[in-house]
Amino acid sequence: MTPSDYDAVAQAYAADNEKSFANACYERPATLALAGEVAGRRILDAGCGAGPLLAALRDRGAIVSGVDVSAGMLEQARLRLGAGADLRVADLADPLPFPDAEFDDVIASLVLHYLRDWGPPLAELRRVLRPGGRLIVSVNHPAADYYLDRLAGRRPDYYSTRANPARWPLGDQMIEVTFWNRPLHAMTDAFTAAGFRISVVSEPPVLPEARDLFPGEFAHYADAPNFLFFVLQAE
Repeated sequence: MTPSDYDAVAQAYAADNEKSFANACYERPATLALAGEVAGRRILDAGCGAGPLLAALRDRGAIVSGVDVSAGMLEQARLRLGAGADLRVADLADPLPFPDAEFDDVIASLVLHYLRDWGPPLAELRRVLRPGGRLIVSVNHPAADYYLDRLAGRRPDYYSTRANPARWPLGDQMIEVTFWNRPLHAMTDAFTAAGFRISVVSEPPVLPEARDLFPGEFAHYADAPNFLFFVLQAE
């Protein structure tokens, strides 16, 4: 999808992300748990979308900024956060509109797997972090992606970085996205090459209350991870 494609579906995307199983009962709570106590910390949400994570961080006392490639998504975020929110259109493949060492934390929530090349984006995220700051990352779990490919009768090369097209139902339409699957060692190599030290690798379970809210999804994901989380320290 292009930025204009996301602009066109921003409202529907925002509504889905707010209440969907994967976001509301799995990825977002896990990311907030890893962030911990954030009051007074300056945090950048890199690829903030419609802003639900930004709102949750601000509610916890953080000083938040957000960037996204889609102006339509940022419009939805501004409706949520207010006209004075620090929200900027930016592509993670390009230099970010912030000075060096601007943030205590950067969060990249389910965004890096849309990028083929992690080198320049990670270098920029490292640049805008203060020394000792944290980069908190969530991505599609490489083992889950590989398992789904095998179930579908494909035999991909786990050790390669490869395009993985996907289709999502969103409201009354279907959207097409492309993920870039890569093995675990390629992720960790990219992090260390960019100047990060890996302090946490996490495979958290879904929230227990999802059993009643989303019984089908809960049964599918309760005993196997779908996302992989990292906490990285800027050296």
